[in-house]
Amino acid sequence: MSTEFKPCRILLSCEDSRALDRKAHTEWGFNTFSLIEAAGRSCAQVFTEAFPQFFTNAFFTKRITVAAGTGNNGADAMLMLRYWLITGLTDVSRSKLVLKRKPKDNEKGPWVDLIKSLEKMKVKIVIWEGEVSSQAFAQSDIIIDGISGTGLSGPLEGAACEMLKAINSLGEEGMETRPFVVSVDLPSGLSDNWEPGMPIIKADLSLVIEPQKYCVYMPSARPYSGIILPVSGVFPKEIIAEYSGAELINWDHASQMIPGIRPEAYKNERGLVEIHAGSVGTTGAALIAARGAQAAGAGLVRLIVDNDIHPILASQSSGVMVIPSGHYNLKATGQDSTPDAILLGPGWGSTPDRLQAFENALASEKEGTPLILDADAIDLAKGRIFNGKTILTPHPMELSRLTGIDKEELLRRPAPILLNFARKCNALILFKGHVITIVSPDGRLGVLDGMCPGLAAGGSGDLLAGFCVAIAARMKRSNQGFDAYTCASSAAALLIASGKSEKLKARFTDPLELADKAADLAGESWLKFS
Repeated sequence: MSTEFKPCRILLSCEDSRALDRKAHTEWGFNTFSLIEAAGRSCAQVFTEAFPQFFTNAFFTKRITVAAGTGNNGADAMLMLRYWLITGLTDVSRSKLVLKRKPKDNEKGPWVDLIKSLEKMKVKIVIWEGEVSSQAFAQSDIIIDGISGTGLSGPLEGAACEMLKAINSLGEEGMETRPFVVSVDLPSGLSDNWEPGMPIIKADLSLVIEPQKYCVYMPSARPYSGIILPVSGVFPKEIIAEYSGAELINWDHASQMIPGIRPEAYKNERGLVEIHAGSVGTTGAALIAARGAQAAGAGLVRLIVDNDIHPILASQSSGVMVIPSGHYNLKATGQDSTPDAILLGPGWGSTPDRLQAFENALASEKEGTPLILDADAIDLAKGRIFNGKTILTPHPMELSRLTGIDKEELLRRPAPILLNFARKCNALILFKGHVITIVSPDGRLGVLDGMCPGLAAGGSGDLLAGFCVAIAARMKRSNQGFDAYTCASSAAALLIASGKSEKLKARFTDPLELADKAADLAGESWLKFS
């Protein structure tokens, strides 16, 4: 395992991204021309390296069309085409430029200069005139979308909107294949203020210039970006470091935040977790959560279940201690059996006796024991104020019930809503979905790009809850101490990394297979051998 520290990436608002552009220009001497040159070349190179099949062994066969607005994104897109022409990766006979409008008399700037250079290179230029011009898009294999960028403040209108709709319509009727649509920086139409229903390009790939934009990862907007490839090397890291925003979290970064396990460690050092889960008909949720805790490195897992399902789970749980709730009495077990972290909820049901277990767990959380609330336990959290040691793991419907906010509003722009709620209840929120948003009461905000359809199955959330409680228990046992944000980030990153692993990403899996892969990943990162 590499010991090199890998920092996370930050996500900026479009407003902060524009401010960074201005700072690079006014304080660092990066004029607009140099930034466009760097962005366009870098985007072209990243795309070429990621999709060599478009350029090698098929010389001059892919028809490339650039859709350009009048802003810097349009200039970036044109520069990509010019780069490919200069380097011989495409030919003018296979290239077109569709412009939102013709340059005005005496108009200046990079946009105008790039039009001039492509015109000199004999690239066919089409000025948008509605349906007639849309044939230029239809006769393409690759469309580079540079219609609009971070300067957009409302819905696209006029010719820009017409161009967008023409591209989105390709492949709907009468076409065997749809061109491969590549957006520069972000899909045209997207902005901080984007709402579902506003016009937006449906891209197959987005070349997102770093620092990336938070709006790309808003859950409602995320599917429009397709594959996301970060493009670095445009701004010096020193300028980027002057800005703060959400963290774009991945396993490479998050795994480094959790301490490794010493070679001489014993089971208690790895943490004792206690899980209250399962009911008649949902025994699988309890088992999956327990397996998840084992996979994430818990030293001991104690599973408390209803008396009537105890025989079922006890026969399947190998190293997990399965205890019938009717025989469980923590005070009688002695101080050494006090859990380091508690999980309530997977498949738990909502019977009246759950409230007492919930109150007992709250008392432990008040004394410093990390508490994870998942599934059925989340409903019990309504109106409660915690002590900063609780992680809530709701999916959209659970969070909607908890907050009283419509699910669609939560998916549109979750960060400010989650931040407000996390501060009110003094608990960390791990908002599950194809984009995972993690918000701490102290204002830290993390985003994990899921987009892994294999995880859209029963049991994934139970597994994640098990990861959380295991990591929480080990953090509490370590000198590092428990930090809910670090715990939730690493647990969510472990789940996504498991689902996207080469072995599992192209097949449907049982959650216990995901647990096995997670055990591999966690072990590679956290087991230290002398």
